[in-house]
Amino acid sequence: MRHLKSFHVFHISANSSSYSEAAEKLNITHGAVSKQIKVLESYLDQTLFVKKGRNVCLTKEGELLKIYTQQAFQALDIGVSKLRQQQQNSLEVSCEPTLTMRWLMPRLATFNETFKADVRLSTAGGPIRLASSGLSMAIRRDDFAIDEEFHRTPLVEEWVGPVMSPQYWQQVKQDINAIKLLHSETRPKAWRLWSKATSQESLLNNEQQSFAHFYFALQASVDGLGATMGSYPLVVDDLQRGNLIAPFGFIQSGHHYVALTEADNSGELESSFIQWLTSELKDCVPKF
Repeated sequence: MRHLKSFHVFHISANSSSYSEAAEKLNITHGAVSKQIKVLESYLDQTLFVKKGRNVCLTKEGELLKIYTQQAFQALDIGVSKLRQQQQNSLEVSCEPTLTMRWLMPRLATFNETFKADVRLSTAGGPIRLASSGLSMAIRRDDFAIDEEFHRTPLVEEWVGPVMSPQYWQQVKQDINAIKLLHSETRPKAWRLWSKATSQESLLNNEQQSFAHFYFALQASVDGLGATMGSYPLVVDDLQRGNLIAPFGFIQSGHHYVALTEADNSGELESSFIQWLTSELKDCVPKF
C-alpha cells in the first residue's frame, strides 16, 4: 500500500490534540509529522486538518478517514496479537469470576501441562468484545443476548439449587422458614425463580442478605451464614468435600455455560481447550 507511513502518522495525529503531541508519541519531530500529513493530503487531494489556535482539528474528510484508519490499525494490532499467541502457544480467556475461582483455576494446571500451553485468565461476565480486547475466547452463562458474530459452543447445562453447610442445615431443618436466603447482586432473581419453579414461594418471606458477588454468597454458605442458590459447576467441589449440601436437590435453570469464539476463526489450541472444557464439565451435573 502506498504511503503507509503517512497513514500511520495521520492515525496517530487524528487521535492527538496537536502535531506536537503526535510527534512525541511517534518519537519524531513536529516538522516530520507535518510533512507526512502534507504527503497524504497531496496523495488524496483532500485537506485533512485545519489549524485551530495552536492546535489542529480534523476536517469532515479527515473525520471520515479517521474511522477507516482506526479500523485498519486495530485489525493490524489484532493480527499481531494472534501471531504472538500462536508463537507462545497461549490463550487469552475471559471467564465469569465465580466459575474462574471455584471451578476453572483449580483444574487449569492440568490443561497447561498436558498441552504445554499457557491459558491466561481475566474475569468478567456478560457481553464482551473478543478480538478488539485481545481475547481468544470467553466463557459465559448464556443469560444475556449473545451477538451473532460469535460461535457459541455449549459446555454444560446448568442446574441450580439451595446449598448450605451441613452444620447450618442441622440448625434449620426442623423449620425451613428459619433459613436465611443469601443473594448476590449478580443473580438477584435466583431465589425467586427457583421458589416459583418448585412451589416454595413461602421461603421468600424468610430473612435475607445480599452480597456484591456470587462468590461471596457461596463462601458465606460454606461458612454457615445461610443458604445460597448454587449453580452446580460452582459448588460441585464443595459438595464432594462435604463443605456444602443440597437438601432440596437441583433443577434445570434453562441456561448453559458456553464458550464464545470468533466465528470460523478458532485455532488448534482454542479447539483443544474447548474440547477439554467440555470433557471436564460433563460430570458437572447432579447425579440422581
